[in-house]
Amino acid sequence: MLSKIEVRKVNNDADLQAAFAIRHQVLVVETNCPPHLERGNEDVSHHFLATVDGQPAGAARWRKTENGYKLERFAVLSQFRGGVGSALVKAVLDDLPADAGYVYLHAQTPAVGLYKKFGFITEGPEFEEAGIKHYKMVKE
Repeated sequence: MLSKIEVRKVNNDADLQAAFAIRHQVLVVETNCPPHLERGNEDVSHHFLATVDGQPAGAARWRKTENGYKLERFAVLSQFRGGVGSALVKAVLDDLPADAGYVYLHAQTPAVGLYKKFGFITEGPEFEEAGIKHYKMVKE
């Protein structure tokens, strides 16, 4: 059972490195995303770290693109799944600028249900990105 889940915006190198380590484990090791694809656009992104009882448990980020605001790189270590993902989505959405109009993401197919709980809808057919099946989702 998960205890105290906290999500904070990354503001120091130690938290950033913890977020990168989580993303590497989940996205590169577990889902076989090529490392060079996983680590793009870091300097223009707003990063988040989730902890459970003080232990690094999950990571995510958002960035402004030419299309709008894109939520990306949601990753939760396997032993912490079940609540951390929702906390990350909420924190990232809460951090977006008040005038953020078009908000979207590319959801791995098994995670579509999570994002639907936050008002995202699928747009278009399933597609493959970095060898992983995804759906584009847009916030209503």
